[in-house]
Amino acid sequence: MNTFRHLAVLVVASALAWRCGAEPMRAAAPSTAPIDLPTAIALALDQPAVRAASHEAAAADALVAQAERLPNPTLSYLREGQQAGLRTTTVQIDQPIELGGKRGARVALAREAAALATGEARAQRQAVRADVIAAYYAVLVAGHRFTLAQASSELARKTVDVAARRVAAGKISPIEETRARLALVDADTAQHGAAAALAIARTTLGALTGRPADSLVLADDAGRLPDAAPLASLLARIDDSAALRRARGQLAARQAQVGVERAARVPDVTLSVGTKRDDQLGKRQTVVGLSVPLPLFDRNADALRAALRRTDQAGDELAAAATATTAALTSAHTRYMTAQRAAQLLRDDVVPNAQAAYEQTLKGFEYGKFSFLDVESAQRTWYGAQLRQWDSVENAWRAYADIERLAGATATTATAQRTRN
Repeated sequence: MNTFRHLAVLVVASALAWRCGAEPMRAAAPSTAPIDLPTAIALALDQPAVRAASHEAAAADALVAQAERLPNPTLSYLREGQQAGLRTTTVQIDQPIELGGKRGARVALAREAAALATGEARAQRQAVRADVIAAYYAVLVAGHRFTLAQASSELARKTVDVAARRVAAGKISPIEETRARLALVDADTAQHGAAAALAIARTTLGALTGRPADSLVLADDAGRLPDAAPLASLLARIDDSAALRRARGQLAARQAQVGVERAARVPDVTLSVGTKRDDQLGKRQTVVGLSVPLPLFDRNADALRAALRRTDQAGDELAAAATATTAALTSAHTRYMTAQRAAQLLRDDVVPNAQAAYEQTLKGFEYGKFSFLDVESAQRTWYGAQLRQWDSVENAWRAYADIERLAGATATTATAQRTRN
């Protein structure tokens, strides 16, 4: 009967090892210092995909200077006649003069486009930060699940040995040994699934940070959940969310486009200055001209109407983004608070009680008060409670990442203020 006590100690020791900061699969890079969350975020923000967005923002800034440029003049040469002494030659420069505020409208549109590109780059950085938070803690939680699965598999394997010896001694039915072997198959299957989930989580985080998945060593603080800011505080910052900044940028760009199309309705003037030589007269004459297009067929009315409708569309999209972001942020905050409370309840109440029930059942089995099936059921309950605890922790971190994605990095309290879960 002492064997069962040893098995119980094995599982308890495994759980305590994780609480003390042990990490899954450290053997791949034993000499590498653990990467904490801020380091992982910094690595992810230095990846090519994020840098590409900053290049687009720089390109948009350059187009602002381009929009400020005046139109180039045109140099033309004209010769009339072929016979010497009778022909005329004209050299002139034509300079377009923009009217109706075209240049100002064009510059305003370029500036709004640059602001939109800068906002997109900022939104991408915010999204990457949230992705890293979710992926980082997915690896840690997957590591905890893998360790629990290993402990459960080892326990099931030793249980098979104990059951086989008791069957040989004639103390229990062979059916009990069969049940133990089936439990071992289930435990081994769960262990393989946990190992696969850990590998996938590592691959995801490795892709985000640009590090090989098998070399990642993380500082384990998965059970330390930060205190989320109150919902009212988060909703007060909704105007600074990435979705609303993007929608406002789109609206401003559409409004600037309206200015461009409205200015395009005013015809431009082309000023011509040059000189003309007449061989018959034997002298040069100054040429000055002014040309204006006649807006008889195209007054740019349709383009202006289209720009106005797109502005209306952008306004409605802004209102829709505000509604959607409010709902999503409220949902994420609710999910976080629910998961945080569940993780705390499981840690403080359910898991300790399940462990105590298992130990009591094991002791009763030694004295013949319980069957092997009762011991197995109690062990499964204890194992399941620990899995549920880590499920709640992972759900909390996912919801926290969604809050960061929606409301920004300053939307939550400092990570130093934490509640252990």
